[in-house]
Amino acid sequence: MEKVIRHFLVLIVGLLTCCVYSQTNETSDQEDFSRYLEDQFYAGFGYNVLLGKPEGVVQRNLSYNLQFGIIKDIPLNQRRNFGVGLGVGYAVNSYYSNMVVSQNANTFLYEVMNTSDFKRSKLETHAVEFPFELRWRTSTTEEYKFWRIYAGAKLGYVFSGRSRVVTDEGTTGFANDDIEKLQYGLMVNFGYNTWNIHVYYALNPLLKDGTALDTGESIDIRALRIGVIFYIL
Repeated sequence: MEKVIRHFLVLIVGLLTCCVYSQTNETSDQEDFSRYLEDQFYAGFGYNVLLGKPEGVVQRNLSYNLQFGIIKDIPLNQRRNFGVGLGVGYAVNSYYSNMVVSQNANTFLYEVMNTSDFKRSKLETHAVEFPFELRWRTSTTEEYKFWRIYAGAKLGYVFSGRSRVVTDEGTTGFANDDIEKLQYGLMVNFGYNTWNIHVYYALNPLLKDGTALDTGESIDIRALRIGVIFYIL
């Protein structure tokens, strides 16, 4: 994991260096574009699909994603419609399924249960995220409705991860230390004007290596998020 993060940071530094070099060599005929940037706030919502589920595990209810943040646009060409974006944001994700987690001292027990035995069971994460995008768009200095394709990667740090179970007897919730703190994956955002499709594919599992069901089967679930994202200039 440390190697992945190191490579991610090296890539960002390299692109920033390229950007600085290109900007210092701008000519006077680029003055019309000097004020054109896409510094943007973003907000989005989507649905979390659990991939790699153990046998018998099914999703229930609405496993949602909510995200918002800001991205700094760094143009790499004269027209300033191609560049990179570096940002910071916040995201909350919920994952509802029939996999019920119980706590025993400092250990956690994972069971696949019949849906009639409980009302809701979920894992929930709150994370600070750092998106990195390669950006291409059809915009100009006067055109504010345009096509965009923003593709890249996202690194997230989960500062709060919890399990929650609701039964007829009541609600049980607790911090779950089995949730992986560092989450990273690939993403693409594409669309026209206000509405844009957001797709994110996690490259590492939601839970730490070695986490298993009470039957001994390993839990290697990871998220595929599909939703919409809005950019605000």
